[in-house]
Amino acid sequence: MKTGRGRNGQHDRAHRRQGAGGTLAEARERWVRTGGIELCVAELGDPERPTVILVHGYPDSKEVWSEVARGLAERFHVVLYDVRGCGRSTAPRPLRGGFTLEKLTDDFLAVADAVSPDRPVHLVGHDWGSVQGWEFATVRRTEGRIASFTSMSGPSLDHFGHWIQKRLARPTPRRAAQLLGQGAKSWYVYLLHTPVLPELAWKGPLGKRWPGILQRIEKVPGGDYPTASLPTDAAHGAWLYRDNVRARLRRPRADAYAHCPVQLITPTGDAFLSPRLYDDLGQWAPQLVRRTLPAQHWVPRTRPDQLTAWIGEFVTAKEEGDPAKAVGASGPYADRFGGQLVLITGAAGGIGRATAFAFAEAGARIIAVDRDAEGAARTADLARLIGAPQAWGEAVDVSDEAAMEKLADKVDAEYGTVDVLVNNAGIGLSGSFMDTTTEDWKRVLDVNLWGVIHGCRIFGKRMADRGQGGHIVNTASAAAYQPSRILPAYSTSKAAVLMLSECLRAELAGQGIGVTAICPGLVNTGITGTARFTGVSAEEEKRRRARAARMYGLRNYPPEKVAEAILRAVVRNQAVVPVTPEARGAHLLSRFTPRALRALARIEPPV
Repeated sequence: MKTGRGRNGQHDRAHRRQGAGGTLAEARERWVRTGGIELCVAELGDPERPTVILVHGYPDSKEVWSEVARGLAERFHVVLYDVRGCGRSTAPRPLRGGFTLEKLTDDFLAVADAVSPDRPVHLVGHDWGSVQGWEFATVRRTEGRIASFTSMSGPSLDHFGHWIQKRLARPTPRRAAQLLGQGAKSWYVYLLHTPVLPELAWKGPLGKRWPGILQRIEKVPGGDYPTASLPTDAAHGAWLYRDNVRARLRRPRADAYAHCPVQLITPTGDAFLSPRLYDDLGQWAPQLVRRTLPAQHWVPRTRPDQLTAWIGEFVTAKEEGDPAKAVGASGPYADRFGGQLVLITGAAGGIGRATAFAFAEAGARIIAVDRDAEGAARTADLARLIGAPQAWGEAVDVSDEAAMEKLADKVDAEYGTVDVLVNNAGIGLSGSFMDTTTEDWKRVLDVNLWGVIHGCRIFGKRMADRGQGGHIVNTASAAAYQPSRILPAYSTSKAAVLMLSECLRAELAGQGIGVTAICPGLVNTGITGTARFTGVSAEEEKRRRARAARMYGLRNYPPEKVAEAILRAVVRNQAVVPVTPEARGAHLLSRFTPRALRALARIEPPV
């Protein structure tokens, strides 16, 4: 039902979509006329709230944003539109010359004027939606209409052009490698410039197989996306490349400076764009917030929960007048872990608590797990004060498989899939092999080994099923490769954790999931206070605990340094990380002079 002409000559009609299917079925819909075409616009949420406009990429339609839109609509007025020639929007005639960035800017302004005539809008773009967004955020005629811009998987063509020119002007080996690397990733751009062939491919076999390709390679969930209009959308969208890429890369604008705060979200596993493209972005976007996400290209479909959180934080911070608040994180890893979900076992104290705090400082969401419910809750409370946007404490015995399964189901349902898992829970046991009972062996293996197995299997499977990578950290020990006559059970459990980590690392490498074994060494934690000493009286056990605590206290290597090593290991995807100097020394000896370690193991330590 047409309601007549709206502001600036747009054609409006607003009604509930009927029979459209998918998560946008309840959106209010209108058509906006601009430059001889009609754009299909969908709206969710309260129009009185700040407006967020989501712009899709190639070869998508607005439905790529459906999950993100649904999450944002609880707090904002969310607007999506089919770019000209895509979805239910009409295409320009002729197609050639109808998709220039100048005309796409006209479309954006028409939509913004229709849905938010009196207030600037918050812009979010993915892929070609982001390419367009950079144009919108840097040209003079949109100044004052954009409150913030969130960019993902789509650089400014002007910035890209300058990036290429800078590397051609001074082709150092590193810069040459960057050019060649991005050139290889851009293989599809060359194909889309060929006449007719892209259209034939999309309207033929490629269009039919594309949903399966996305599910298989990008792990995009099935459902209502992509829509039935995909073949036509992709054929029309080829002109985005033909009308813009060569012209802008040859003659990039010199004044392409962002006139609004920018949030850059970079998927580290993007098959089409190198993260190096954004090395110089700070000079073009003075108010820049960087985020990295271990995921592939189609993050609006594979990581809607994370995008919803980051976009919401950024928009809210701008509305409150301080975009810097969008990043509560600090330190060298703030852009790497901000907003990610990190689960740490044994988090009530020691290395576990220090690790939770380190990830919290980097802006991660924290799930602190421990048998000690009060200690886990305390860690979560402190993590929020340190910088975690959200943190929860969970009381679970890691040796209980059913309890771990239940925890994983709860985490999936309430918090999302874990990005980083730190299997840290462990107990100490000292005593000769002959003095170690079957019950002692069972107890130490249940926690130190089976706890790690349960965590890796239960949470690792969910990481693998998601298909967007992740990382598992298993706390082993220098005892894993350093034999000792007084730690047979403990050393055996930690050696098994080390080998499990190595095996799992090989198995999960192809799925983008890293696995690290951390081997701390002598670290001043509370493990000595709960460690058991076999074959001695209760009084002697108490004395040995006190002596061990004094020794660890004199060594005084803080758990915070282990936490730093864990974050560094995740970023670098390291396999085995000895932490303390003595752990590193023993590791070298185990590799090059194992006989020396065996000789040292025979020495009976003073008790």
